[in-house]
Amino acid sequence: MTHINVLDPGASPLDYYGFELRRCREAAGLTQKQLGDIINYTGSLVGQIETARKLPTLEFSERVDAALGTGGLLSRLVGLVLRSQLPSWFQQVAELEARAIEICSFQTHMVLGLLQTPAYARNVLGAVDQSNLDERTDVRLSRQGIFEKQEPPVFWAVLSEAALNLEIGDPDIMRGQLAHLLSFEANPRINIQVLPFSAGSHAGLTGAFDLYRFASDPAILYTETYGSGYPTANPETVKDCSLRYDHLQAAALSLRDSARLMRHVMEERYGDRHDPERDPVA
Repeated sequence: MTHINVLDPGASPLDYYGFELRRCREAAGLTQKQLGDIINYTGSLVGQIETARKLPTLEFSERVDAALGTGGLLSRLVGLVLRSQLPSWFQQVAELEARAIEICSFQTHMVLGLLQTPAYARNVLGAVDQSNLDERTDVRLSRQGIFEKQEPPVFWAVLSEAALNLEIGDPDIMRGQLAHLLSFEANPRINIQVLPFSAGSHAGLTGAFDLYRFASDPAILYTETYGSGYPTANPETVKDCSLRYDHLQAAALSLRDSARLMRHVMEERYGDRHDPERDPVA
């Protein structure tokens, strides 16, 4: 007889998800293998997710919801599950992102997580630690679900020109990342400006930061170092960094000129270029 692992649905969001997945599958009278065949996943993966040994993805959840007619139950739960897998010091930030009506971000050397492509995120996360890289990448990308909400936040990003030129991964990955940034060009809720090298001294020399604004709560400033994050609602600190952000936006290129620079870097630095040194000698 197959041993059935009994989950405590109150132990964690992942355990609760596994409990509900098993409950819905058994209510439909399907084995793990039968459900896997229907949704084009292995029965083994279904079992690992049911026993909280593997993280579900949004795609998996949507397929199960459609197959079992759950009314979107698992698709609603998966965001909570993935958020719970973030480092403990970062979970509060994910909650801020989910609640904010406006987010203002300044980044000094790389594209921020909310705008990263899967390949770019994988290379950033795997720079030092290769463990559980697929799951860690899925968890990071799940935060981007805030842009799919019925009322997504207004998002402003000021990226240093260094972020466009620091080659994360390889030219193909960077080309894809810059193309992804350019895909928001017509979206009035996602606005990306580039702070050019020519700006010289600027208001963000002390480092990257994020500002979160809410419908009724005080704004929060967030900064971080290695393995630690520092959110604060101190009015003077928030006021100071809000002013700094205004100056950064003023020093940055316009939205149109920023897109033009990103396109230029994508084509000239990471595009397929003609190499005269490879030409055969006549």
